[in-house]
Amino acid sequence: MPADLPDDLLINARAETILRRDLVQVALAREPADCVLRVGQLFEAATAQWVEDSEIVIRGRRIAFVGPAGAWRGEAEQRVHRPKSAAVPGFGEVHKHIESSHLTPEYEAALVLPRGNTWTCEASHELSNVNGAGNLDFWLAARRAGSPLKIFPLPGSATPPTGFEKSGGHFDQAAQADFMRDPMVAGLDEVMDWPAVTDATNPAHERLWGMIEATFAARGVVEGHGAGLRDLASINAFAAAGLASDHEAWTAEEAWHKLTHGLFLEIRPHSMPEIIGGLLERGLTDWSQIAFATDDRGASETLAIGATDHNVRLAIESGLAPEIALQCVTLNPARHMRLTPWVGALAPGRYADIVLLSDVAGIEIAEVWADGAPVSVGPRYTGPLPSVDWPAWAKSSVRLPRPLSAEDFAIAAEDGRAEMNAAVLRPFHWEDAFLTETLPVKNACVEREPARAITKMAVIDRHSGAGALAKMFWRGTGPATPDTAVGCTVGHDSHNLWIVGSSDEAMALVANQIAEQQGGWALASCGAIRATVRYEIGGLMTARPARDLDADWRAFLSVAETVDWHFEPSSSPRWGPGFPERLQFATLTCAPWRWVLVAPNPAAPTGLVNVATGESHPVVW
Repeated sequence: MPADLPDDLLINARAETILRRDLVQVALAREPADCVLRVGQLFEAATAQWVEDSEIVIRGRRIAFVGPAGAWRGEAEQRVHRPKSAAVPGFGEVHKHIESSHLTPEYEAALVLPRGNTWTCEASHELSNVNGAGNLDFWLAARRAGSPLKIFPLPGSATPPTGFEKSGGHFDQAAQADFMRDPMVAGLDEVMDWPAVTDATNPAHERLWGMIEATFAARGVVEGHGAGLRDLASINAFAAAGLASDHEAWTAEEAWHKLTHGLFLEIRPHSMPEIIGGLLERGLTDWSQIAFATDDRGASETLAIGATDHNVRLAIESGLAPEIALQCVTLNPARHMRLTPWVGALAPGRYADIVLLSDVAGIEIAEVWADGAPVSVGPRYTGPLPSVDWPAWAKSSVRLPRPLSAEDFAIAAEDGRAEMNAAVLRPFHWEDAFLTETLPVKNACVEREPARAITKMAVIDRHSGAGALAKMFWRGTGPATPDTAVGCTVGHDSHNLWIVGSSDEAMALVANQIAEQQGGWALASCGAIRATVRYEIGGLMTARPARDLDADWRAFLSVAETVDWHFEPSSSPRWGPGFPERLQFATLTCAPWRWVLVAPNPAAPTGLVNVATGESHPVVW
């Protein structure tokens, strides 16, 4: 960065005015540039057109001038020519949980920048529920230290996720108003608790509407989460509430109805082929209200298939023209998030974030520039990797009051009973009623029934230090292998510690191991811990390179493959047999969920609660 310019790693109004006054003089060739990058083709995002033999004039981290090669008459410290490359704007993530990569932001940057992703709208309710007070500083720390990845946080509306839960954060109108004073904050993260939005008697109603009001007051974007909302009345109500977007559409019909009712559509990869094909069949020509959203993708999957570049390739394979697909990860998300002064186009005033493609149709990336300098060659990251001293709270986020024992996971029976009724859930159980099973009693405790694929699930408060523990029986998931358990601190969206197991002893082993390693996964069997993956930052992320994490995850899965896992279908088509990795999403409490298991609290004393109605129920009776 030139010494005569202010630092613009983070956006602030004073620095912007100084920088832009300087850019004016550079554009007029009255002041020198730092670099002129000449390319064979340049993609104009606003028109979806290609311009041959163009140059990009860079001053500091910003673009000062774009035009035909030789059009700018000023002096430059450096000139770079890439005649075989097509330049497109840095790709943007309209909705992503960086926590789902399980990498801290500096290592996320090293993973995704070579894959074209130069800016991310961080949907931060994951970490918000671990420590709400430290949320914004956390997301800006890596950028402040020099990371080229721009992170625009959206504080989590789901903090806590519902009025029937407690977590490590609590955001309300005042908190959101304070967040919105920072120019890096783009808006309010996905409003997930639809029952609370629509029902004035819901305990989260006023809190959510207060956060929406604070976002409106700052002209921010209120992101939505319309899972399961497919009828016309609900779609109209969703749009009327001011929820500007939805990333939960699963079918072309649902996407069309939401698009035609004013919602900005954020298409995720698992739905992309059907939705894009269906929208093309319906004759859609204006794609400006559409972007592609990664949402959740682990580091191992990104190493295997890519980041935003994968989303663009999949869209092209699904029938979309490359130019439209590129708009869906550049200009469209920038417009939606009101970030066009800084990202989304190769245009003056924007950050000089440039993806150089060797093949446009295949989205083959030769080189990536960020902040006006090269940061990758092919898949290899060459940019800065700052050292970030993560705060003490992030390194000690699993707070249990004491080591747990098998007795903590036992479910006591009533005196004299030989069997008892039990409330039973399955992963992704979206039905109006829980299942009811009759289970045997042994040694004064209600027992599992392996023959019917009934295991035990526990959710433990890891945030407050009290360690409140809820336990009940689940069906069709968890280990069939005796004396085995698995658990994790990634438990959407309160991110408490969950454990599922075929014995109470194994569940206690897992709980204590995860507390010792301060987050992540643990698998116990036959009286010993057999595999772990460490997420020591917030219980959600690790401060290590992606390939190191991938090696640990592969080793964990190799052990998990030796375990026999129960399975039966559930409401979600994405729930499948084998190691139940997606259990980390099965504790969600947003719509369309009804009955769920949460850490016990005054609003849900047994932990079993209907988040649509607030009704609680005993786990056995």
